[in-house]
Amino acid sequence: MPARPRELTPDRSARHLFGAKMRAYRERAAISLESLSDVVKISRSHLSRIETAESMPPPSLPPVLDAAFGTDGIFEELYKLASKEIHPDQFQRRMELEGRATLIEEFSPQIVPGIVQTQDYARAQFFVSNPKATQDEIEELVTARMIRQARLEADPPPDLSLILDEAVLRRAFGGPAVTRAQLARLVEMAHTPTTVVQVLPFEHGGHALAGGSLTLWTLDDGARVAYEESITTGTLLEDIGIVAERQRAYDLLRACALSPSDSATFIRSVMEALPT
Repeated sequence: MPARPRELTPDRSARHLFGAKMRAYRERAAISLESLSDVVKISRSHLSRIETAESMPPPSLPPVLDAAFGTDGIFEELYKLASKEIHPDQFQRRMELEGRATLIEEFSPQIVPGIVQTQDYARAQFFVSNPKATQDEIEELVTARMIRQARLEADPPPDLSLILDEAVLRRAFGGPAVTRAQLARLVEMAHTPTTVVQVLPFEHGGHALAGGSLTLWTLDDGARVAYEESITTGTLLEDIGIVAERQRAYDLLRACALSPSDSATFIRSVMEALPT
C-alpha cells in the first residue's frame, strides 16, 4: 500500500504555498512525481521535499513549472516571495539592500564572496563550516547562495567590484578541481562590462580592512550602505559618516590592488600551481 502523501500547510509561508500549489497543479494534470522529475530534471525525492516545504525550490524550477502547467508566471511570483524567507532574520535586511543595489563593492580577506561562488565551492565551504550538517541542510544553504547570485542576472544587472586578498586564491575548498573551477570563474569575471575583480597580493602588507570582510552598496536611490561580516555575524552600517570612512578605506585598497588584467594573470598562475 503506497504511503499517504504528507499533509500540506500552505497557510504557513510563501514557501509552503509554493509546495502546495506545485502538488495541486501536478495532481490536476495527473502527473506523478516520477514523470515531473523527468521534465524538470530534479530528482523525485527532491521534488517531494519541495512540495512539503522541507527544501527550498532551486532558481531554475519556477519557470519550468510555469511552462509545464501553463500557469502564466504563478510559480515565478511565488518564488520571489519564498526566496526571501530562506535567509535568517538577521540577514533579511541585508538581502533587501543587496537586491536594491546598483553597485556592489566587496573586499574579502579569506573566502571567495558568496555572490560569485560556484555551487561546488559553496557546498565545500558550508560543509567545512558545519561538518555535522545533513546533506539536505547543506543543499538548502547552497540554494540560498544561488538565489543571491540571481541578482547579477537582473535586467539591468548591478555593477560588481571585488577586491580579493591573495589568501582567497590560495585557500582551497573542496580540493584542486573545485578550486580550479572557482578560480576560472573569477578569471571570467575579472573585467567585463559589469564586473571587475582585483587581487591584493601578500606583498602589499597590512591595511585598514584586514580585520574582516566589507561590502558597500550604492542603492537605487543613491544612498550608500556598508556591511561588515565576521564568522557568524554581520553588521549593517547606515550612518553617512561611517559609510564614507569605509568607502575611503575600500578606495585606498583598490588603488593598491593589481589591475583587473594583472589580477586575471595572477589568478591563472595560482590555477597552474594547483595539483592535477
